[in-house]
Amino acid sequence: MIKTDILIIGAGPTGLFTVFEAGLLKLKTHLIDALPQPGGQCSEIYPKKPIYDIPGFPEILAGDLVDNLMEQIRPFEPGFTLGERAETIERLEDDTFVVTTNRGTKHNAPVVAIAGGLGSFEPRKPPIPNIANFEDKGVAYIIRDPEVYRDKRVVIAGGGDSALDWSIFLADVASEVTLVHRRNEFRGALDSVEKVAELSKAGKINLVTEAEVKEIIGEEELTGVGIKHKTKGDLQIDADYFIPLFGLSPKLGPIGDWGLEIEKNAIKVNNAYDYQTNIPGIYAIGDVNTYKGKLKLILSGFHEAAVMCQSAYQRIFPDKKYVMKYTTVGGVEGFDGTKKEAKKEVVKAIN
Repeated sequence: MIKTDILIIGAGPTGLFTVFEAGLLKLKTHLIDALPQPGGQCSEIYPKKPIYDIPGFPEILAGDLVDNLMEQIRPFEPGFTLGERAETIERLEDDTFVVTTNRGTKHNAPVVAIAGGLGSFEPRKPPIPNIANFEDKGVAYIIRDPEVYRDKRVVIAGGGDSALDWSIFLADVASEVTLVHRRNEFRGALDSVEKVAELSKAGKINLVTEAEVKEIIGEEELTGVGIKHKTKGDLQIDADYFIPLFGLSPKLGPIGDWGLEIEKNAIKVNNAYDYQTNIPGIYAIGDVNTYKGKLKLILSGFHEAAVMCQSAYQRIFPDKKYVMKYTTVGGVEGFDGTKKEAKKEVVKAIN
């Protein structure tokens, strides 16, 4: 059985940053993730997607963010159980938990932090009759490598952040980018909406609003899409790729059967204090949780991880006082994997 101080379910950005915050408190961590590598959606779905709201990085690729987080937590030597899904949980007489995966691997810890993002997920597919026939033949629901679309004609459908951000990014990669949305208003960040409008005026994005893609055109490979426009009727756009980006359909999976309080497929937590669930000792942080005023941002997950770890320390060591004075930006001893002394150390006081 694997024993640790904090068992983290989910190795996405929030789960990885939890390792750092726990490490500052000298708490050991172990992560479980159903994916074969750390990083969650950032690694599996959009490693080449630029992210714009990480403090200190005007722009960073999702995959690079994961690499940076892995480098940041390396001194704390977390354990990983990858390619396995957290299946069941049991509370023992000593008030610790045993979490067993679908492959039978058992983990024991006094604190469980659920950082599972959206949980298990699959892309939402538009109701186009023949779309399944063109999957991997011009239709893609996830952009993993933007170079695939170099000098190609691309049609993107959607009105959220992913559709906007990828339209902006591919404007400098593809030969043609068309963004189709059924409304004039978009759900994404205002800055991204403004950038798309600017690129549309500059002729770098063909913006088609009040319209929906209703048909895939082609025989063996996709050659275009048929569009139903509110005022112009039926239109056809030549394309090499069609990418509908309508978000993910999330499912909590087995965690939904753990006796946690669930609201709209998310775990309710006490955000007034420490993001603990209705079961003492089990916390939920990042996109998997919900509370009044919740923002589903990586930044929010980082904050929740820091607060949660403080509470976890008090749960594990109820008789100890902990006072975090400050941390430096110079690194942690052994940051490069050697025994040599770092120029600066994390400074803390445990009384």
